[in-house]
Amino acid sequence: MSRRYFCHKISEGKARGSALVSSDEIMFYLIRPESGIVIEKGHSLCGQSVAGQILIFPGGKGSSVVQADGLFQLNKNGNLPKAMIIQYPETVLVSSAIIMDIPMVDRVDPAFYKEIQTGDQVEVNADEGYIEVVSAQGEA
Repeated sequence: MSRRYFCHKISEGKARGSALVSSDEIMFYLIRPESGIVIEKGHSLCGQSVAGQILIFPGGKGSSVVQADGLFQLNKNGNLPKAMIIQYPETVLVSSAIIMDIPMVDRVDPAFYKEIQTGDQVEVNADEGYIEVVSAQGEA
């Protein structure tokens, strides 16, 4: 059974894929560009790849230069997330998402963050302002 949540569009577009949920802020410079794998020790996503995922995270960390370069390197290697759902957007991530055509949304119902799990199948429709959890882990 799917669930729909309203959201606010930051960067236009639509994407569908598997959710990758981070409880930690992300420094995109500490993601290996060739694979999309998070290499930051102690990070909740350490060892996992953001490539082609619907990335759900609180916000970014680090300077604007390393954030923009990290995303640029991921883009150059074809390993960007399909979409980003962010709780606390910042200028550099917003502008990078727009430039690199990554759908990005925020202002999602707090219930979404309590219910979403890594591996859930999610559709992000920034253009129409909603996120749909198409299927959750463990659903038959």
